[in-house]
Amino acid sequence: MTARAPAVSNQTLREYQSRVRHYNANIIKDMPKVELHVHIEGTMTPELRWELAQRHGEPILNINTQLPCQSLSELKRTYELLHDLDAGGVDGGMERFFLLYYGGFSVLRDEEDFYRLAMDYFRKAADMNIRYCEPFFDPQGHTRRGVSFDAMMHGFRRAQLEAAKDLGVKSQWVMCMLRDISTISAMEHYVQAIPYRDIIIGIGLDSLEVDRPPLLFESVFRRARDDGFKITCHCDVGDKDTLRNIGQVVEQLGGSGADRLDHGLHATDDPCLLQKVKERDLGMTICPWGYLCYSGETHIMDRVRTLYDAGIKIAIGSDDPAYMEDIWLTNSLYLLQLLGVFSDADFFQLQKNAVDICWAPADVKSAILKELDSFRAAWEAGHESHAA
Repeated sequence: MTARAPAVSNQTLREYQSRVRHYNANIIKDMPKVELHVHIEGTMTPELRWELAQRHGEPILNINTQLPCQSLSELKRTYELLHDLDAGGVDGGMERFFLLYYGGFSVLRDEEDFYRLAMDYFRKAADMNIRYCEPFFDPQGHTRRGVSFDAMMHGFRRAQLEAAKDLGVKSQWVMCMLRDISTISAMEHYVQAIPYRDIIIGIGLDSLEVDRPPLLFESVFRRARDDGFKITCHCDVGDKDTLRNIGQVVEQLGGSGADRLDHGLHATDDPCLLQKVKERDLGMTICPWGYLCYSGETHIMDRVRTLYDAGIKIAIGSDDPAYMEDIWLTNSLYLLQLLGVFSDADFFQLQKNAVDICWAPADVKSAILKELDSFRAAWEAGHESHAA
């Protein structure tokens, strides 16, 4: 039985942040990886945001002063989540997160901007030995600003092709509807996505979950299922109706339940629901660092381990790393090792889980699994030699 973890204080978060940023576990760093829960807009580093703002001659407002940032250093300071947690607690942190997240959209205006955003992430992914990923994107957050859907997708496609060719990072996209916008808008954007089925593999749902259950968007998900898209949905940690929402995703969404579940950590609170997830062999994408920072929930690592021990195929993701203290996929995996939640053998299984539940073509999956097995054999041989 895994020991219960204490609630995480802001001081402890700072310690974790510092340690995982500088942690150097070769097994995690070097093994081939898959990332299934990352929002492309959430990878907008302050450096890239500053650069694109300069490109357009647009000021960036400091969210604290509402005055234009005078330097990149000033902008970077606004990204420091833990200072905000000190001032406003979890609610203050969430407010700041959304201000930064949606505020960063303003510098994305044309095809070149979306290309550069995606390539910035793909280069980071290559550095982390990510072989395949399925980034989320939020089109409504851009079209409502007058951005062309086609410009967005052309930028993403350029980056996708270049990353596969030059970086060895293959990808497909998951388009998320903003659940705090109308269902009419969701369907309109779904229709615009159909011509881009060559790069969009799935349809999801994200943003503020309060009083916006998944089945509110059932008409979109039914059509997506009929048209051959994969479907998934965020079920946020700590939401008042999260168990109901998880149940809808597992059993009903798209007519028979989704193909994957994003977050959904509270499935551990209901043994019957957990069993249904297992029976359906439903993969889950889990982002432990974000939960530690934002959810206010205790025993997060216990819940993650409970899912894993129950045989649920979980895959670790970085969520919105640029706005979560610069903690990326490798750092999140380091966190699990740092806290003693997962062993080296578990990390190999986590990556096999990610390959299994991703929506990559069979040949891509096979190649990653073959590389992962070769890496494990070499690592175990070296480990045994060192022990001798």
